Amino acid sequence: MLPELADGRRHAHSSIICGRVARLPKNPREGRVHLVKKARTILTSGVFDIIHPGHIYLLRYASRLKGRRGRLVVIIARDETVRRRKRPPIFSEYERLMIVRSLKFVDEAYLGYRPFSFKKVIERFNPDIVVFGYDQDKIRREFLKEVEREGWRVKVVKAPKMSSARLNSSSKVLERIARLLSGKKLKLY
Repeated sequence: MLPELADGRRHAHSSIICGRVARLPKNPREGRVHLVKKARTILTSGVFDIIHPGHIYLLRYASRLKGRRGRLVVIIARDETVRRRKRPPIFSEYERLMIVRSLKFVDEAYLGYRPFSFKKVIERFNPDIVVFGYDQDKIRREFLKEVEREGWRVKVVKAPKMSSARLNSSSKVLERIARLLSGKKLKLY
């Protein structure tokens, strides 16, 4: 017999009820089905070259979207991608991967594809939600175009800016280091 919903409808698959996973009762005579929200896969990406409070804020924000049973997958930009889009990285891609994997909010972390590919990442991880940092507008727009073109069913979220930290971006951290080392205010990029 199939599990019954409160309104009496039955679903064709005994383990799925209206898009949610049903946990079958321990006692089959009990007859109740407990609904559990589907575990979500949350995906975010970035350079993560010099870890700063803004990175931690982003990862904590993304982690909260997954719920208790979900997972947060982080894609680390390859060195050549960082060079092309920003500047030469300070830490290698493998060092950055190791650092991000060690953070408590992160369930899984991987290096991005060569060449850079949204499609391969989406096909591999099938995320429910993709989270972009507040300062990732350009790549978010590129991603949204590809979502529309490919017809992917994924929610795209822009994380809010962490307003309480002065050093909430890598460029601000680098500028501060340069200023401290030189005694002058330097603009690195």
